[in-house]
Amino acid sequence: MNDYFVILITIIALFIFIIIVAMMRRYKRCPSDRILVVYGKIGRGADQQARSAKCIHGGASFIWPIIHSYAFLDLTPISIEINLTNALSKQNIRVDVPSRFTVGISTEPNVMNNAAERLLGLSQESISNLAKDIIFGQLRLVVATMEIEEINSNRDLFLAAVSSNVEAELKKIGLKLINVNVTDINDESGYIEALGKEAAAKAINDAKKSVAEKNRDGEVGQAMAHREQRVQVASADATAVEGENVAKVTIANSDADRREKEAEANRRAVAAEKVTDAQALQEAYAAEKLAEQVRAERDKATQTANIVVPAEIDKQKVEIDAEAVAEQTRRVAKGEADAIYMKMAAEGKGIYEILSKQAEGFDQLVKAAGNDAQKAVLMMIADKLPELVKTQVEAIKNIKIDKVTVWETGNGKDGKTSTANFMQGMLGSIPPLDDIFKSAGMELPNYLKGEVKPAEETKSSKDENDAFEEVTEVTPKE
Repeated sequence: MNDYFVILITIIALFIFIIIVAMMRRYKRCPSDRILVVYGKIGRGADQQARSAKCIHGGASFIWPIIHSYAFLDLTPISIEINLTNALSKQNIRVDVPSRFTVGISTEPNVMNNAAERLLGLSQESISNLAKDIIFGQLRLVVATMEIEEINSNRDLFLAAVSSNVEAELKKIGLKLINVNVTDINDESGYIEALGKEAAAKAINDAKKSVAEKNRDGEVGQAMAHREQRVQVASADATAVEGENVAKVTIANSDADRREKEAEANRRAVAAEKVTDAQALQEAYAAEKLAEQVRAERDKATQTANIVVPAEIDKQKVEIDAEAVAEQTRRVAKGEADAIYMKMAAEGKGIYEILSKQAEGFDQLVKAAGNDAQKAVLMMIADKLPELVKTQVEAIKNIKIDKVTVWETGNGKDGKTSTANFMQGMLGSIPPLDDIFKSAGMELPNYLKGEVKPAEETKSSKDENDAFEEVTEVTPKE
């Protein structure tokens, strides 16, 4: 029993030891040159927003199994060489700005989270390429907002602007700008070189002018000191020894000649210095003139790009629009003409078909009448005779007679009563068939006109009537 208890205690102790060792192995410490990123089920932050990762710098954290995992971000600085070329400045002059940037992952709390979200798992080379793209864009943006004089003369302002813009963008991906070093600034038009020559010429001219002024002041002072010395000595000698006056006059004349020659020499020296100064100013003005010519050409190119090129583009656009409208008009007109042509062709074809069928029907009708056109016409008239009679009846069909009052005296002429004369007059108002056929260029047969034939013509008329009836029986109806 005791052995069993000891074994149980041993197993429990071993299990606890294993758990402690495992827990110790899951307790991760963060070195000073790295950032420990714990990700998984992290929880919420102070703003009650769900966090994707927890970043630790210079501390330690326990990594729960299954729930958490971890990785490290390297804080080693990355040096990036940026050879920016043909960047357009505010004056529309192309500038080359070779520089070197040093960046690294930031240790600020919010910026570390950006690095954990965007850079975790990337190599140093990938991070360098990503930062290089951002730096290129911001460096071009800064150059575009400054003039060449500001970039060249005020490097501190230029570097401050670059640092401000670049660092703000690098923070979005978790990086920090450590150092910026601009090695040199050049432009393809030689504008910066002309500015340097102008400044050098101005400095040399100022130095020469200062030296000439100092030399002049020294010579004048020396001459005045000598003059005062000679005057005092001469006065003392005159009071002491009157006999030396003649000698002193001679000495004074000699001194006067000497001083005259010295003044002449000084005058020539000053004139030579002024000529040299004038030549230096002339060279400086020539350099300024060349710089102004370059500036004028640049302004001319700018005006050409801003005014002439858009005007040419607008002109081409107007021409293209006019051609498009003309082409559309031509196509619409062609479509309308084609539609009219097709309509007229269809109408002509229809009329042609109608006339062709009518001609074929009339040809068959003539053949049925034994190739006698007169008999064929008679057949057509006989076929249309019911319609003609109907038309005559229709002429008085709609005449409304409510009441007819006839005073019959019985003394009618030719044995006709008044009523008979009234009805005969009404029927006489109907257009005769003979007149209708004559107006159409045709002639009714005599038996339809009501004419009485002689006895010898009775048989021939009867034969014609028999023939007409036979032809009528075989004539097809339309």
